[in-house]
Amino acid sequence: MNNISYGRHYISEDDINSVLSTLRSDFLTQGPVLSNFEKAVGEIVSSKYAVAVNSATSALHIAYLSLGLGPGDTLWTSPNTFVATSNAALFCGANVDFVDIDERTYNLCPHKLEEKLILAKDKGSLPKVVVPVHFSGQPCDMEKIHKLSQEYGFKIVEDASHAIGARYKDKPVGNCEFSDITVFSFHPVKIVTTGEGGIATTNSSELSDKMKLISNHYITRDEAQMVSSPDGPWTYEQLGLGYNFRLPDILASLGLSQLKSLEKFIQKRNEVAAFYNESLNQTPLNLPYQIEESASSFHLYVVTNEDRLKLFHFLRERKITPGVHYIPVHLQPFYKKKGFKKGDFPVSESFYNSCLSLPIYYGLSEEEMKYVSRNIIEFFK
Repeated sequence: MNNISYGRHYISEDDINSVLSTLRSDFLTQGPVLSNFEKAVGEIVSSKYAVAVNSATSALHIAYLSLGLGPGDTLWTSPNTFVATSNAALFCGANVDFVDIDERTYNLCPHKLEEKLILAKDKGSLPKVVVPVHFSGQPCDMEKIHKLSQEYGFKIVEDASHAIGARYKDKPVGNCEFSDITVFSFHPVKIVTTGEGGIATTNSSELSDKMKLISNHYITRDEAQMVSSPDGPWTYEQLGLGYNFRLPDILASLGLSQLKSLEKFIQKRNEVAAFYNESLNQTPLNLPYQIEESASSFHLYVVTNEDRLKLFHFLRERKITPGVHYIPVHLQPFYKKKGFKKGDFPVSESFYNSCLSLPIYYGLSEEEMKYVSRNIIEFFK
């Protein structure tokens, strides 16, 4: 039995041929494949615009900047996320704070958010941006969060790095009905990959234009955007300070091919989750809770148990490598230096102390699923 990790990419011959086709073309970057990839993602998630970049971290960064986040502003997000969600706000010079998670879904809790907003309003310290994280692929309660944004005046960026292919209220995550921008990740361990890469979707042409400019040195060749009349067709203008966050066509071609398999990738992940739900329901593990109004993409299958450390080592000895998602961001040394401390967000901390991500990915065989399940059952016996 080969080592079974918590996640793994799947590359088909069609994916390889798609990349080879780009390598043989006239454009390795800044070519037509990138725009085709952006259009394909927009169609899948039902957004008007999509801006692809070299990572989800970059996508978060340009999303925050396009909303005007900067020095003196504050962004709130979940402690139960990868550090990039909050780091990207610090890149903008903004401050960061967190809202604790729901005990069942492990997503940002809208009730705790409302309580914190009431206190912040009294202090005159409301956030400019709130970033709900669709942890493991299960959507947050976006309708409730959106209603709060209308009352308290903050912008919303959905961190959907785990959630391409997920649905909320029977609509695809990324359609931005309840947010300004949604961000997806295409890291190899995610559901669809470009090797490295990310994308920001929106229904605002203004935000889309800003994000495109920011990700390409803030340079435009569009005469309508220029300050002065062009000297000729070669003219370009730098309108601000931007970055080189471009996604090469080579990587976009992989993503474009992978998108064709998204539906079967999601179906397989849900089948794996259903198998674990049935085979492990008599164990002491707390299995993932799923809300009725959403359909998870199951980027992760996360269980909790007080014997997490022993179970982790037990599985590792049997060539099963589970994951732990996540160490709460506020407990990282860098964030402790900013004043955060243990006890600030108790639900996130309690979850971290017991969580374990079991193997779930498209290439996971039936034999491997049974092997994982059998060893977990053996551990508790």
